[in-house]
Amino acid sequence: MWDSFVDESKNGTFLLKRGYMDYHSDRFDDCSLMVWDGSGRLVAVLPACKDGDTVYSHRGLTYGGWVVPLKHLDVTVMLDVWNAMTEWLKGIGVRHLVYKAIPHIYHSYPSEEDQYALFRNGARIVSTYVSSTIPLESPIIFNENARRGMKNALKNGVTVEKTDDFSAFWQILSQLLKEKYGTTPVHTLDEIRLLKGRFPENIKLYVAKCAGEVVAGTVMYYTGSVAHAQYIAASAKGKELKALPMLFDYIIKNECGCCRYFDFGTSNEDGGRYLNEGLVRQKCGMGGRAIVYNVYQVDF
Repeated sequence: MWDSFVDESKNGTFLLKRGYMDYHSDRFDDCSLMVWDGSGRLVAVLPACKDGDTVYSHRGLTYGGWVVPLKHLDVTVMLDVWNAMTEWLKGIGVRHLVYKAIPHIYHSYPSEEDQYALFRNGARIVSTYVSSTIPLESPIIFNENARRGMKNALKNGVTVEKTDDFSAFWQILSQLLKEKYGTTPVHTLDEIRLLKGRFPENIKLYVAKCAGEVVAGTVMYYTGSVAHAQYIAASAKGKELKALPMLFDYIIKNECGCCRYFDFGTSNEDGGRYLNEGLVRQKCGMGGRAIVYNVYQVDF
């Protein structure tokens, strides 16, 4: 019932389906909510988890606000949904809600009723992440640096291909994150393979190769309206060859189908307080411009 509702909603994506959410269910205390109206119609679902007296929507997801239908819901209904949620959460001892709004680019139809409900309930913004996004109907051409990089990659025999072999790219990604940030990918190699198996049309890997060696790549999440770069990495050789501009030029021109947006993803840490300026400039050079992923908190 949950998955069918997400499929038919105006703002849900495959990340909000149970097969994606539950791959790491052992890490979170699930507190997802479903709301029915007086006639027994399901009108909204909220992916969420609970930690102490705080509910998050959802700590294991990039975004996760109320998923709602195209019909039978307007701002007045959302306020009723919000009131019902508030009373239920208070009843189980919850004092805080941390709410990750679904960015508008993922909506198939305008869907910001929750933004008004947040305002009405005294929400405050606690994090703002900046992503770089291209409207695919009217993209800006790559800047001179990016175009020069593409020429360099082409001259050195770099090629781009789609593949289901994640192992070589995961080595590059893991090494990059370890050396630069002291972290590891959010997903293990086994987890991304599992999710690829569950959502083969939504999760795709593209790599850039030179002389048969993988030197760069990106894992793309296709949500219908958005082609989102979930992971991006290049080896030292890939950076020297300027493989990433060539890789993204290929994907943008050939692999985005009916998507309205190409989203390079966020370039922040520490709740948005730190901005990776070099990364933003690189994405901007390939046509990306800023949208924000806001996170709100409501105290009961």
